[in-house]
Amino acid sequence: MGVEPADDDPYREPRGTRLDAWWARMLSTPGRRALWYWGGPVLVTLIAAVLRFWNLGHPQAIVFDETYYVKDAWTLLQNGYESSWPEGSDADFANGDTSIFSDDPTYVVHPPLGKWMISLGMAAFGAGDAFWWRATTALAGTIAVFLLAVVARRLFSSTVLAVIAGLLFAVDGNAIVMSRVALLDNWLMLFTLLGFWFVLLDRAQARRLLESRLDRARESGADPAYGPALWARPWLLAAALALGAACAVKWSGVYFVAAFGVYLVVVDALARRRAGVPFWLTAAVLKQAPITFVILVPVAAAVYLASWTGWLVTDGGYYRHWAEEAGHAATGLFSWVPLTLQSLWHYHEAAYGYHVGVHQAHPWQANPLTWLLMIRPTNMYFASTDDGSGGCGADTCWESVMGIGNPLIWWAAAAASVYLVYRLARYREWQAGAILLGLAAGYLPWLMYLNRTVFQFYSIVFEPYTVLALVFVVGLVLGRPEDPRWRRQRGLAVVGIFLGFVVLVSAFFLPLWTGMPVTPEFRQLHFWLPTWG
Repeated sequence: MGVEPADDDPYREPRGTRLDAWWARMLSTPGRRALWYWGGPVLVTLIAAVLRFWNLGHPQAIVFDETYYVKDAWTLLQNGYESSWPEGSDADFANGDTSIFSDDPTYVVHPPLGKWMISLGMAAFGAGDAFWWRATTALAGTIAVFLLAVVARRLFSSTVLAVIAGLLFAVDGNAIVMSRVALLDNWLMLFTLLGFWFVLLDRAQARRLLESRLDRARESGADPAYGPALWARPWLLAAALALGAACAVKWSGVYFVAAFGVYLVVVDALARRRAGVPFWLTAAVLKQAPITFVILVPVAAAVYLASWTGWLVTDGGYYRHWAEEAGHAATGLFSWVPLTLQSLWHYHEAAYGYHVGVHQAHPWQANPLTWLLMIRPTNMYFASTDDGSGGCGADTCWESVMGIGNPLIWWAAAAASVYLVYRLARYREWQAGAILLGLAAGYLPWLMYLNRTVFQFYSIVFEPYTVLALVFVVGLVLGRPEDPRWRRQRGLAVVGIFLGFVVLVSAFFLPLWTGMPVTPEFRQLHFWLPTWG
């Protein structure tokens, strides 16, 4: 039996750093550990809140696609369905004339829930101030930072990495801009990320439940040929609610329902195999998968249908009475379907045709193949003054709201995402697989529509997973306190320097994310790629 070398053994390689020793002393009591456990994520969430809510009412103007969603949200509150506005109403709305809509319906191609969420701030405080038509979207982006930190801690079992994940998401420009304009995509991101968290919780709980049920069966002498059927899945039910809400914001939430549903079947099969279930694959596919489907899909569908309540219970919505017109009602097999639902189905058919046929050129459109590298960000707002009144200290001042992410975060995250494919293939790490699944669900479907008119800001939906991929690599670089001192010191230095530059770059780009007045020359310094201008 060997002898453990003494701490002062000159031949023993030193491990850890003074920083590790200090940090261990700082967290030496349960109270301090609890404070760090929750205080770290809360701190980066507060940073996110400041960056998202500060001067949120500027510009007091309809920005980019707010022309649809803000005005639709307001008429949902008034009429229960999206209503028409006269031409040129954006300026009138921004100036406080919010009553010039008609009772005629307008044709919209996205489900209502995201617009209902946008409307909550206006419901409480009115539509006269841009702050309130953007407030709930900013709140969604702030909550997403805390949620991403919680997800990261579940993946990596490290509050340090959780805080880093939250910090990166808090200070990234794409996440900041998408929280400061009242579009739908931030809500889609939040609900799918919430569904992802619930899926991770269900994964762990279902494994524990499976092992417990198998142990009891074996103790009683029962044959565990297929293993038990698991119905007690509260976290799966929660995931169904969240993912149904995502679908009720934008239809692309369906890809997350499909991806996470398949994922749960796969992890159940692997859990049964590890637990020694003889017919693990058959059990996972034919016994447990139907239960997973019943809990997940109908609940998500019910949430989606419920989001159309305003359209269903009123009479003025677009296509609301389509099936009642001569020759439109279904005959034969589907004649029993209520006419209201037949009209709703026709609405969905028309909206789908619109979505797949959008090919009009737009100056800020971006091919999905370029999204990970952020080749063509979206300029959402631009204004200029030439009389010295702009507030930038020069005669000519420009204001922009541009969806440019922090380049250090985005390019490092793109490289990390590619590296995770290797890690998954080489080491079969479940964390890498889960992260790549979220990225695939949010990104890969867009590769089927390369000729559609789409924009870089759609990437906010899968950005949490690219950030998690980057944090995965950050964790590898950091190492552990028990690593050799030279290795640990090098890791801490590299990560510390990287995070320092990330914060500096975010401070540099902040004026372009928040519409602050700057000189044209200063604005031009931010266009690191020729395609950004």
